[in-house]
Amino acid sequence: MQANVHSNGEGSGEPDRHRGAEDTLGAGHVVRLDLGSRDSERASRLWWDADADDYHRTHAGFLGVDAEDGDFLWCPEGLREADAQLLGPTASLAGMRILEVGCGSAPCARWLAAQGADVVALDLSMAMLRRGAQSMADGRRVPLIQAGAERLPVRAHSFDAVCSSFGAVPFVADSAGLMREAARALRPGGRWVFSVNHPMRWVFPDDPGPVGLTAAVPYFDRAPYVEVDDDGRPIYVEHHRTIGDRVREITAAGLVLEDIVEPEWPEHLEREWGQWSPLRGRLFPGTAIFCCRKPE
Repeated sequence: MQANVHSNGEGSGEPDRHRGAEDTLGAGHVVRLDLGSRDSERASRLWWDADADDYHRTHAGFLGVDAEDGDFLWCPEGLREADAQLLGPTASLAGMRILEVGCGSAPCARWLAAQGADVVALDLSMAMLRRGAQSMADGRRVPLIQAGAERLPVRAHSFDAVCSSFGAVPFVADSAGLMREAARALRPGGRWVFSVNHPMRWVFPDDPGPVGLTAAVPYFDRAPYVEVDDDGRPIYVEHHRTIGDRVREITAAGLVLEDIVEPEWPEHLEREWGQWSPLRGRLFPGTAIFCCRKPE
């Protein structure tokens, strides 16, 4: 899971969280501009390659990255696939062919493989994939592919399920095209399940404290959030889509939307993850999980 780390651009209260990326790429300056697929992909590759070490230093324990069989969390609220079973009953995963898009260091893919699934995982960032390969050095191995998500390098109708836990979808310019690609990869009856930052979070500053409770950005402002370096080079990007946009993207791809899961903040969870916090989580949702099916 590569959870969105910037959202609409306000500080998160964790000044050292991305020190490695900032040392490598320079401190980002926030702009709003129309960024296409090529520039978005380039920015995401730069950012996640530079931020991989800090990301794992901060989040690896929560995600189960170094656990023998990984773990599959859908969101910072801690919803696990083992409990939610959004891809189907856990016992039914054995023998399923599953593609993970935007896998990061692949803890989700490793967990699926431990359940007996035949898994392929891809990500844009070689640094993230390298971290995943290190985690699999002495255990179960999953094929890892470096690739962007707008053109999946897979055959049509070759997977029983496609999934993405905070990977790829918010970072690509053509998310409608990604929906079509997921549909193309699926066999009839297959499932496409992905989690993203809840679209309403776009309205609020990216801050886990009281500042993050004040509406600041129009919900219908779809201009991407972009950070550029001192030379104006994009080094980070997120693309906003409303709930309605997502529904239209899904249905236009020929998929059936079966559910939108909005995980509630668990009473026991006191940790913060960037903009996610108990304060905000108890007032409004931080995650939306879209559960789709390809018709028979």
